[in-house]
Amino acid sequence: MGLTKSSTGLNIMSKVKKISIKDINYTIGLAGNPNVGKSTVFNELTGLNQHTGNWPGKTVANAEGVYGYRECGYKVVDLPGTYSLLSNSEEEEIARDYICFSQYDAIAVIADATSLERNLNLFLQVLEISDNAMLCVNLIDESEKKGIEINFEELEKELKCKVVKAAARQGVGIEEFKEEISKIVKEKNQQGFKVQYNEEIEDAITKISNLLTIEISDKKKRWLALRLIEGDRVLCESLIKRFKITEDIVFEIHNIREKVKEELGGGSISDIIVGTIIKKSEEICKKVVCAPEQYTLRDQRIDKILTSKLTGIPIMILLLGVILWITITLANIPSEILSRMFAAIEIKLREFFIYIAAPSWLTGVLIDGMYTTIAWVTSVMLPPMAIFFPMFTLLEDLGYLPRIAFNLDKCFKRCCSCGKQALTMCMGLGCNAVGVIGCRIINSPRERLMAIITNNFMPCNGRFPTLITIATIFIGATVGGIGSVSGNIIAAASVTAIIVLGVFMTLLVSKILSKTFLKGIPSNFVLELPPYRRPQIGKVLVRSILDRTLYVLGRALVVAAPAGIVIWIFANISVGNNSLLCTCAEFLNPFADLIGVDGYILMAFILGLPANEIVLPIIIMSYLRSSTMLELDSGIQLRELLIANGWTLLTAINVMLLSLMHYPCATTLITIKKETKSFKWTFLAFIIPTICGMVTCFVVTQIWRFI
Repeated sequence: MGLTKSSTGLNIMSKVKKISIKDINYTIGLAGNPNVGKSTVFNELTGLNQHTGNWPGKTVANAEGVYGYRECGYKVVDLPGTYSLLSNSEEEEIARDYICFSQYDAIAVIADATSLERNLNLFLQVLEISDNAMLCVNLIDESEKKGIEINFEELEKELKCKVVKAAARQGVGIEEFKEEISKIVKEKNQQGFKVQYNEEIEDAITKISNLLTIEISDKKKRWLALRLIEGDRVLCESLIKRFKITEDIVFEIHNIREKVKEELGGGSISDIIVGTIIKKSEEICKKVVCAPEQYTLRDQRIDKILTSKLTGIPIMILLLGVILWITITLANIPSEILSRMFAAIEIKLREFFIYIAAPSWLTGVLIDGMYTTIAWVTSVMLPPMAIFFPMFTLLEDLGYLPRIAFNLDKCFKRCCSCGKQALTMCMGLGCNAVGVIGCRIINSPRERLMAIITNNFMPCNGRFPTLITIATIFIGATVGGIGSVSGNIIAAASVTAIIVLGVFMTLLVSKILSKTFLKGIPSNFVLELPPYRRPQIGKVLVRSILDRTLYVLGRALVVAAPAGIVIWIFANISVGNNSLLCTCAEFLNPFADLIGVDGYILMAFILGLPANEIVLPIIIMSYLRSSTMLELDSGIQLRELLIANGWTLLTAINVMLLSLMHYPCATTLITIKKETKSFKWTFLAFIIPTICGMVTCFVVTQIWRFI
């Protein structure tokens, strides 16, 4: 499957152009820690549809939108979540560079009302560089439920700036947000808040500020001096180059830094600066926040079960199996109804074409080629997607995805990889291209490459319909028949097993890469487990249906319709005694037989490069064009068609294995090339899963035939 418009930001950019505000008067940056509802605030302000989710690392690039307020146009930039302006990863660098170096009129820092102390650390750092900053305390609805009281008047006095309270998911506080922003950009607030450091550091700040002759505000000069004192090599080099600081001044700064270290007894200057900010946050929160001691006990009790060494992974597998079982059980009836509806429409279409005396080739192309393909793809793919995606989105909003990453962290460490790869793997369940982009949250270039190369082992949206359909009509049917309770349970278990195999292959290939192309040791990281939140069912349904189900279905239809025409043409062009379609399949048959499939199946995977969604439709179309025509109104008839073309249980298993392990779709490959800027790594991402799939199918086939 490829990128969805919401997940990549393309939807945002397309909608920005449609908003009829001629002049943008002001630019506003939205900053904040991960998972504080920043993108929700962005959506409420702009009316756009930036994807939101209850897990950290979701936003990995700036998203832009606009809104109008009191005859002024405001451009809003949604920055990636960051805990500090001392960046540790690519997405944090994006946020830091924007806040520190970009031209904007105001910065709004979004904070979580249930974790205000932790969130204030970033806001205090922002106040050190900009006076035109506002704090928006979001999720006040959750803090009220937990009995947390915040004295907002006292908080404003302490910070010497405006504080807005909001519950963005309900639209509460958005108008107040716009009003206060309009005041800040026009009045240019200059309250002069600053964090007071110890005497040694303050003296060093003064000395370095006096050395700097660049024309910037005193506040930015103080911030620049503070960063130069800290001595972060990468940041210092960037600042020296950006502000053209001479070598003589750099040498003097180095001497001042060393003197401060000596005065502090050799301690870390950075630790002291960070510690001072944390202490200031604690002092402020002690004055303004009143929270009951037991309010986090519920989350802790749940986490003891969901993240336990004994129960964490089994519950994860069981939960996935239950979701798939519900999907398979509920999808059968609507699938059959849609099939019958499309069959009835097809009869009317044929009557119409006969009535207008349309030539047979036109009837073949438009009805046998295009319409039947569209009908089959819709009836088979739409019901399971409409059931599965809302449940998956529900897990996102609940905050369960980071718990999956937590459970798998030790496994990735043993494979010399980073635990954050588990998060990007979860993104891959939605879309592999999104998972590849999500790898930006991984700090180490080595580990980032490893995550990119192995992300395709997670079946994406486009592969689930194929897996579910084959599991239902073949794996499940061997036990209790299609649609039976026992059959559905076995089908769900088989799809779950495929996903677990995907996780295993991700770990195995990561281990091999860490010992060959990408040697190194795993890095440490801190994973934030967000609070469990009650999902908004309405928004979950809308987002999962519009952004996932209908988008994936539309993408499948756009590719499958012309593919159906091509297959029909191939089936009706003769080469000797055979059609061109049969000739191509026969050419591939010898190799296909080695891995337990046939030439039509192999051809479908080759033609399915543009999108994984069309692999099974191409297989079905090929069989329909090369054998007696059959109306597919049910799973039973589809099973009969496959069996008539030589399918066995072994064939079904191998198709599922190939669906899991083969090259990424075209969109994902393009994304990999953009992210790695290398044909070498793109080729590895293409060839590694393909070889794994071929070898696995070959081994399974030979063992099966031997037994």
